[in-house]
Amino acid sequence: MKRVITYGTFDLLHNGHINILRRAKELGDYLIVAVSTDEFNAIKNKKAYHSYENRKNILEAIRYVDEVIPENNWDQKILDVQNHNVDLFVMGDDWEGKFDFLKEYCEVVYLPRTVGISTTKIKEDLLQVKNG
Repeated sequence: MKRVITYGTFDLLHNGHINILRRAKELGDYLIVAVSTDEFNAIKNKKAYHSYENRKNILEAIRYVDEVIPENNWDQKILDVQNHNVDLFVMGDDWEGKFDFLKEYCEVVYLPRTVGISTTKIKEDLLQVKNG
């Protein structure tokens, strides 16, 4: 069984998220999604609309996702790969090269992002609507 892992905040779930989850799952048999906790988001100076528990529940309902684990810090990736017997690490290509250090432990693939959609763009659009 080929095990795949990906990471993200997955706030305000959108088509881009679904696309990367689907494509990641197509590359293996079992998809693990590590979701940034609220505490980790605070360290990254990032504020999610949905709580970690809500984002975890939403992801667990998606047919491509087999398991959801918490992402508590930047440095846990090697241990996650080892502890979950991961064969393939997948991230969006906006992270190209940033996780190449994992090639010592598993295959690393950067997938193209879905053009024209992001949580940041959704938040900006909502702010424009609110401000008229």
